[in-house]
Amino acid sequence: MNVTTTTLSLTVADVNTSQDFFTTHLGYQVAMAADGFASLTRHDAAADIVLLRQGTEVLPAEQRDQRAGGVILALTVSDLAAHEARLRAAGAPITMPLREEPWGERLFQLTDPNGVVIQLVEWVTPTGGEAGAGAWDGSGAEAGAS
Repeated sequence: MNVTTTTLSLTVADVNTSQDFFTTHLGYQVAMAADGFASLTRHDAAADIVLLRQGTEVLPAEQRDQRAGGVILALTVSDLAAHEARLRAAGAPITMPLREEPWGERLFQLTDPNGVVIQLVEWVTPTGGEAGAGAWDGSGAEAGAS
């Protein structure tokens, strides 16, 4: 299998508000859009985003009334503190303040108007000596794995 693109499809109540949120605060651009649909992309993102309006008939009947929930879209960035300050100054809803976990994950979360949780992450050297075997180093490989 050769995966050439990754797209996260999110079903939301109001496509336009999520589209505005992603383009305004996270730098995504609209690749294409129609009533109840938007495809968003970034030249540097690991995943594109498709927004579908809840109830749309393009979805199978059992999925039409579901909406994005329990999903965290995590984007790994550099200069995390500057992004947090920029988003806070822009009035973006920061729903979990900047913090650092003992295993070396620095992160904060914001939530779009439809409840989609976006987590911005930056990986640093753990402060508590927790980077032993099995710790994830942010590159997709486990630290200490051979």
